[in-house]
Formats: sequence, structure tokens, C-alpha cells
Amino acid sequence: MTRETDDRPARVVVADDQTVVREGIVMLLGLLPGVEVVGAAGDGDEAVKLVAELAPDVVLMDLRMPRCDGVEATRRIRAEHPGTQVVVLTTFADDESLFPALKAGARGYLTKDAGGDEIVRAVQSVLSGDAGLSPSVQRRLLERLSAPEPEPAHPAEPPDGLTTRETEVLLLIAEGLSNQEIGRRLHVSTATVKTHINNMFAKIGIKDRAQAVRYAYRKGLVRPPAG
Repeated sequence: MTRETDDRPARVVVADDQTVVREGIVMLLGLLPGVEVVGAAGDGDEAVKLVAELAPDVVLMDLRMPRCDGVEATRRIRAEHPGTQVVVLTTFADDESLFPALKAGARGYLTKDAGGDEIVRAVQSVLSGDAGLSPSVQRRLLERLSAPEPEPAHPAEPPDGLTTRETEVLLLIAEGLSNQEIGRRLHVSTATVKTHINNMFAKIGIKDRAQAVRYAYRKGLVRPPAG
């Protein structure tokens, strides 16, 4: 779900248990165009409550917080308030926290040394439907994705009424390809890829790419790499 493009600033909630860090981010964002900080939370529970009250466009979410950490808060926000996107903001671009956060529904992931312009770009990216990832995080993802790819199972018939092309798109999502990369692979436009994805999601009752990958494994469309 993406916000319609308009001129109003993105409404943001900042969640971080360290007061100095939280107030610093709020102050920084207050100086930048295109962003309006509407709330600040000191832990994950408070972040979830603020999202319910304020319906922000984006939450900048620290991962390591007391009571309810950023991964669990992200999972709850994305399940209960799908109109709010989450960008994780944390100290280290480590795999241990990165992949659980993305699986929980985070659409962006920035380290805390990111500059204000980089944060704004990430916010704008997730609101337009893209991923907002810092260069260091992108490198981590590429390292993970450079592992052996899942082996396609190529069933005789696509499941659940999917067309052959929708199944092809699903398999490429399972490989970790972006919409642009899928378009290049299939020689179609990005808009056409998005149409196939929307149709596929509607047919199989899912909401995001992580669920699509789980569906592909569950239906035997791809197999884990041998080893």
C-alpha cells in the first residue's frame, strides 16, 4: 500500500529508547523539508500506541528497545496498521537484526550514521512503494542473496489460478529480484510487473513479498538449495 503522491509532508513517528538519540533525530528531521515529526516513542509498545492514535505515514524504528523491541513492534504495526510503513534505524547493519526486521515488514533499513538527506530519501522511497535501504545494508543483502539460489521445481500446472506469467514473476521474487530486475528479465515494463504482482497477491491472499516467498516454498514452486 503506497500513499498517493501529493505536496503534504510525510508524517513521521520516531521510536528510540535513547533520549539523546531520539531527540536528536526529531530535531534533525524538523530542519528538513518534506517531513513532519508527529510523535516520538521510547519503546516498541509506545510506538504501536502512537501509530494507532496518529496514523503516521512512516515510523523510524530503533531495533533494540525495552519491553517490545523494534522487530516485534514492526510486526504489530504492519499487521494492525498496514497504511503505515516502517524504516528501521539502528546502529549496526548486521544480518542478525536486518533480516528479522525485513521479514517483519520493514520496508527500509538505515544505520544511525545516515545523514538527514538519506533519511528523507528512505522515507520518500518507502512511501512510493520502493525499498529504502542504505548502501551498507544493500551490500549485506547482496551478500545474502549471493548464496546459492533456490532451485525452481517447475510444477506442471500453476497453483490457485495463477497464470504462467504470474508464476514466473513469483519465482523471480523468490530469487530476490526487484520489480525493475523482473521487468528486465521478462522484457516487460515495471508497471506490467506491478500489475502481475497485484493480481497474484489478490489470487493467493497475501500482502507482501515475504509472504510470496513463503507461499512459493509451501507450494513446492521452489526448493531450498542443496547442502
